[in-house]
Amino acid sequence: MTLKELKQHLLALSPSEKVKAIQLLAQSLGNTWQGIKKTPGVCGGDARITNTRIPIWVLVEACRLGYSDSDLLKSYPTLSAVDIANAWAYAQAYPDEIECAIQRNEAA
Repeated sequence: MTLKELKQHLLALSPSEKVKAIQLLAQSLGNTWQGIKKTPGVCGGDARITNTRIPIWVLVEACRLGYSDSDLLKSYPTLSAVDIANAWAYAQAYPDEIECAIQRNEAA
């Protein structure tokens, strides 16, 4: 895809989709994710919400089981809506990593 083609697609996005696209692009530049951290020895080294022991894969799996964002915020009172949004952006950017973590932890 050329930049010209990409521009047309980006301009067609809704405002909220544009925000997500900007967030993904900014994070990919530094390969760092605001609010997401990986630390060897913490949560098995899986991506997690910064300053917590809540892995992204746990939130994704909860969502698959029918939990809404509101349910997650109630279940994890230390999380904010921004944390949830960051988790979804990360999960969308790295679906294979998240799926692998889910599989690995289901087998454990």
